[in-house]
Amino acid sequence: MGALSDLRIVDCTQVLAGPYCTMLLADMGADVVKIERPGGDLIRSNPPFCEGPDEEAYGGYFQSVNRGKRSLELDFGDERDRQDFLSLVEEADVVVENYRAGTMEKYGLGYETLKEHNPELVYSSIRGFGDPRTGETDRQGQPSFDLIAQALGGVMEITGQEDGPPTKVGPGIGDLFTAVLNAVGILGAIHHRERTGEGQYVDTAMYDAMVSMCERTAYYYSYTDEVLTRQGNSHPTLFPYNSFEAADGHVVIAAFSDGHWRALCDAMDRPDLVADYPDAASRLRNRDSLRAEIAAWTREHTEDDIVDALEGRVPVAPVQDTADIFDDPHIHAREMLADVEQPGADRDVTVAGCPIKFSETPTGPQGRAPLLDEHRDELLGTGGENGDGAATARGDD
Repeated sequence: MGALSDLRIVDCTQVLAGPYCTMLLADMGADVVKIERPGGDLIRSNPPFCEGPDEEAYGGYFQSVNRGKRSLELDFGDERDRQDFLSLVEEADVVVENYRAGTMEKYGLGYETLKEHNPELVYSSIRGFGDPRTGETDRQGQPSFDLIAQALGGVMEITGQEDGPPTKVGPGIGDLFTAVLNAVGILGAIHHRERTGEGQYVDTAMYDAMVSMCERTAYYYSYTDEVLTRQGNSHPTLFPYNSFEAADGHVVIAAFSDGHWRALCDAMDRPDLVADYPDAASRLRNRDSLRAEIAAWTREHTEDDIVDALEGRVPVAPVQDTADIFDDPHIHAREMLADVEQPGADRDVTVAGCPIKFSETPTGPQGRAPLLDEHRDELLGTGGENGDGAATARGDD
């Protein structure tokens, strides 16, 4: 049994941020019931596919963040479906949604209404700019995506090469980091409820999350009045802490402490650099010339040779691609790649595993992602996917 196996989550989320949050809870054992709009989550049809998509297939995007959940298709514009939803809420611990502010209220399913049906309910929302209940602003109601959050929150301003444009971080951290914070908030609210019997509203905004993630820029500006900007793979206050070209790829080296600096210079056979730059302040002042010295050494050696020379003495690593990660025994020992069934395919597919590990309770995918409305009968007892509660179309929100 997972650590959260006594919790039921009613999941009214779609695309990435909300589903990733509830995926983490499912990986820890929670029963996550995914409520899908008519036609299903918007990213069910997103590639890649193992086979050509059909009416019930879903691609890797949906599989990755919806594994281990149960699916129920409901139309909130339909009175019977709203009643079915409320019957689930009455038995739930948590409701999670990531619609625009006001959407659930439009259907008479806002927090205050749901709380009347379940006073101990934890209600959680993920929005671009938060919910008016926790701090009203003129941005609320505006749509937001990862790109918007990274731009507003300062991530893009500090990402990229010094002479290049602001750059988005590769993974959708505006969604993913917000989702992780929301999961933490949900568990905090559950703990509060265990102590007091009181449910509450949990709100996590993508813009807020990106400001929190860029905590360095906030304190740096406060202390110095200086606005941090792009400086490639280097660090504003630590050196060396950077990537370097090798003969066959790239490595990263973090040797900013005095001990690590001495070990790096020893591997380079450069005792003169230790003597000339014995402390962090002198190295930081001369970072450009010292970076050139280190780069000249790394270019003459392969990634493996550099790692062999420094590993155990200096923090060092090759820059890996996904194929390298799939080949890394560490990743397999940590169960960070998980195989799940892919409906319609003649093979399993691989998704990222759960990074949360416990000593006593298992974590990880609890099975494949669901087909649309796959669990109607067991959740509502309506006789299968085409029962009386079958959903009808409604507009986007």
